[in-house]
This record gives sequence, C-alpha cells and structure tokens, in this order.
Amino acid sequence: MTIEMNRAEGIRRMQNPQTLAEVQAYAIGAWSSLSVELRPNEDRTGAGQVTPNYLRRRFTYLSADQFVGVITLYADNYGQLPLLEFEFKGHLRWGAPHPIAPGAWEIDYVLDEGFGVTPLNPNAAAMLNQVPAPGLAPFEAGVKQDILQKAFPMFNVAAGQIVADYDLIYFSHGMLFMGAKHVDGTPFDRPERRPHQLQIPLLRL
Repeated sequence: MTIEMNRAEGIRRMQNPQTLAEVQAYAIGAWSSLSVELRPNEDRTGAGQVTPNYLRRRFTYLSADQFVGVITLYADNYGQLPLLEFEFKGHLRWGAPHPIAPGAWEIDYVLDEGFGVTPLNPNAAAMLNQVPAPGLAPFEAGVKQDILQKAFPMFNVAAGQIVADYDLIYFSHGMLFMGAKHVDGTPFDRPERRPHQLQIPLLRL
C-alpha cells in the first residue's frame, strides 16, 4: 500500500470510525450543536398535538463508559430566549451495530450520576413550580437542582427511577450523529423506542 493510500485510509478511519473500539476512542471529547435545532416534543396532555422544541446540545464523552450531556431549551427559533437547561451525568452502555449505517452502534445513556434542572428565567421557574415535586425546593431562575432518583411528575420520573435513553451513535466526516427524534415526539425511554434515523450532527469543540 502506498503512502498516499495509507494516508487516505487513516483520514477515513478518523472521520468515519467503524469498529466499536474505534468509535469509543473517536468519541472522547466535547461535541456541540451547529446551531439551534428543532425537535418534536411529545404531547403529555393527551390532546394529540406535537409541539416544537428549540434547543442546543453539548455532549462530552469522558471515557468509553462515562458522559456528561447538556441540553438548553429556548422559546424561539434563534436561541435568544433561553428557558431551561438540563445536565445529564452518567454511564454508557454499548450495544450491537445499528442498521442505519456501517459504523453506527446502539448506545444507552444511563443517567445514574446526575440529572440537573436549571430554569433560565422566572417564567420557566414558575412553569416548573406549577407541578410541585416532593423533596425539591421551589425552582428559582438560574439555580440548578439535581432531580436524580427523585419524583418529578412533569417529566414522568418516579422516585428511585434511573432514567435511560436508548439511542444510537455514528460518526461521519468528522461529525457526531445521534438518533432522530420520533415524529410524534415520543422519547427514547425504552429499547423498542430506539431511533431508526440520524439527527442533525454535532461538531467537535
């Protein structure tokens, strides 16, 4: 194999890792949304209406089995009116190859180290306080509370529950792809709800 072919193969492997070991190693570091993203949000009122979520994502893979994720929600298309910030800390469970593309893998994000909720303005704090959560102080703008294993009715989280997202992960052209949200907004909270398509990618910071 020539030097040029070796170099081309090295670049391909860097941008599109294939094996589980390659993917785990390539993931290490921080990744962020290109811009504000639009995702469907599940209707929890029973009215059958899917609402938009405007957000930014930032994920840091600390090791092959540990991560920190931050999702910031906005009230507008351009991220000028921040609402809420969620910080997820926990462990990664790696599964089988995912059929969406060669080099894609099933991955579970297990929130067993931290689940922070921060209202970013008084209106967001008031919204959270409409449904009191046992054992939590009233929310205040700019103050993070950790709801890990605490009952949080607004998010359908029961006391003692370890929340997990059943997702996918894929790298191509130097970008990180996770699973696209289901069109009805349902979460990835069960293995059978694992996504089938790719979402807007994240860029390495």
